[in-house]
Order: sequence, then structure tokens, then C-alpha cells
Amino acid sequence: MELAIIIALVVITASSGAIFKPGAWYETLEKPGWTPPNWAFPVVWTVLYIFIAWSGWIVWQAGAGIAIALWGVQLILNAAWSWLFFGLRRMDLAFADVLLLAGSIVLYIGVAWTVSELAALLFVPYLAWVLTASRLNWQVWRLNREQISA
Repeated sequence: MELAIIIALVVITASSGAIFKPGAWYETLEKPGWTPPNWAFPVVWTVLYIFIAWSGWIVWQAGAGIAIALWGVQLILNAAWSWLFFGLRRMDLAFADVLLLAGSIVLYIGVAWTVSELAALLFVPYLAWVLTASRLNWQVWRLNREQISA
């Protein structure tokens, strides 16, 4: 039953990206040359969501309350980003959110490490991707400030 809850929470979080898609608006924005290709996002996120669920399952089984709470916090921040960036088109709020997300991931890794090294290590690729997303969010926001404020 607990595994079903973990999977459901991850699927709900992932659905934020399916509900709030990049769309035509995002295509019109100027982006840095190093922006990953569009096909990379669903591929990478699928793997990351599997790792997120696996890690959550490990800390849940261990009964690690603080780690479970941090795991939940990062899910909320993760889901909020698509809504802020693509839904509201608020790159500034999305950037604040993604920084909080990165911080919550770092905290989770630290706490999860005391429970299970594997649970912590499963979040390392996630952190790398979120840090890349943070930089991309910042660059897109910076490159398009005049267009947004007009």
C-alpha cells in the first residue's frame, strides 16, 4: 500500500509538467545555445521520477520521518515549477521555486544519507538536473526580460 502511495505522489507531481506544457509561448522565447533539445526533457524526467520514487520508498520503509517530510517538500516544489513557469509565465517566481527545490534536494540528500546511502545517491542526478534547470530558468528569464515586461 505504501508503495502505491509513493508512486501516486510521484505521478501527481509529474502530471504538473503534463498539464503546464511549454507550448507556443515558450517556443517564442530566446534561449541559450546550450538549452537541451525538447526530446531530452521527458526522457530525463522519466528516469528522475523513477529514482525519486525509489528513494522515497527506501526512506518510507526505514520510517525516517524527517527524510520523508523533505521528500514531500521537494515534490511540492517540483510540481509548482511548471505551474509558475509555463502556467503563470512567471519566470521570476519559477526561479525562486527552483532554487528552493535545489536546496530541498540538498537537505534531503544529507538527511537520507544517514538512512540509506542508496536513497541519497538516487537524488544526485536529480540535483544535477535541477541545477541545470536553475541556470536555464535564469538565462531564459534574463534573455527575455524586456519582452516580458512589455
